[in-house]
Amino acid sequence: MTTAITLAGVRKEYGGFALQDIDLELPAGQVMGLVGVNGAGKSTIFRILMGLIKPDGGQVEVCGYRMPQGQVAAKREIGYASDDMRLYKGKSLRWHMDLVRSVYLDWNEPYAAQLLKRFDLRADQAMGGLSHGQRVKALLLLSLARHPKLLLLDEPTTGLDPVARGEVLEAIAEVLGDENRSVLFSSHNTRDVEQISDYIAFLHRGRLVAVKDKESFLESWRRILCQGEWRDEIAAVPEMVSVRRNGSVIELKVRSFHPGLTARLQQLGLAISAVDRMDLEDIFVTSIAAGERQ
Repeated sequence: MTTAITLAGVRKEYGGFALQDIDLELPAGQVMGLVGVNGAGKSTIFRILMGLIKPDGGQVEVCGYRMPQGQVAAKREIGYASDDMRLYKGKSLRWHMDLVRSVYLDWNEPYAAQLLKRFDLRADQAMGGLSHGQRVKALLLLSLARHPKLLLLDEPTTGLDPVARGEVLEAIAEVLGDENRSVLFSSHNTRDVEQISDYIAFLHRGRLVAVKDKESFLESWRRILCQGEWRDEIAAVPEMVSVRRNGSVIELKVRSFHPGLTARLQQLGLAISAVDRMDLEDIFVTSIAAGERQ
C-alpha cells in the first residue's frame, strides 16, 4: 500500500504540551479526518508535516520524502490551507493567484477559472471585502489550482456559520470527487469530518485514541438499551466501553459489536430493548471518556 503520509513514533513537547508516540498512515488517494478538541495537537501534527517544526523523535514521511530534510521537494506536492493563514486584505484574489502561479510552475489557470465558478468567487474582489466563508474558499482555490497530490486542511471550517460551513464542505467534496487526491482534514466538528472522510483518527491530549476507516467505526459501535438487575459480570464484558444505569434501565455502549454479544448479555440476565448504531460524535466522546478513565 502506497502512503501519502507516514508518522512513526512521532513526539513533540513544548509549552506544557506533549505529542506522544504518534503512529499514523494515510493511504494514497484517501481522505482522513483528524478529530480532536482544541488543544488536542492537530495543528502540531500539521506543522510537523509541513516541516514548520521539527519533532523531538520519530520518523515523518510526506509524499515519499523524509521530513524535515525533504520539505522543499515535499511542498511541491502539498496544498495547505489553515484557518490561521492570512491573505493581503488590500490585494485582489487575482493578485494572490498570480503570486502563487509565479512560485509554482504547475499552476493550472483553466482549472483555477473552473474553481472560481464552482466557489462563486470573483477574481477582481479585494480580500478585505470577502466573508469568512469566501476567504476559506479562496484559500482552497489557491491550494487546489496546482493539482497537489496531498491536501492538508487544518480546521478550514472553524468560525463558519452553518450555511457557510455547508457550502465549504460541499465545495471540498465536489472537488475531491473529481480528483484522486490524498487529504488530511482536521476539525473538532465530527459531522464535518464524517461528511467527507474515508478514514477517521481521534486525537486527544497529544495521543491517538483510535484510527479506523469510517465504515468500520460506524459499524463496530452500538448503543444497547437493556432492562434487568445489575451484576458485576456485565462490566467485565470485553466489548464494554460505557455503562449508564437508571434504576432497572441500563445503557451500554460497546465497540467491536457482534451478534453474539446480545446473547451473552441475555445470559447475564438482561432483557435487550434496543440496539442502535452510534454517530461519529457519540463514538468520539465515548472513546475520549474511556481513554481518560484508563
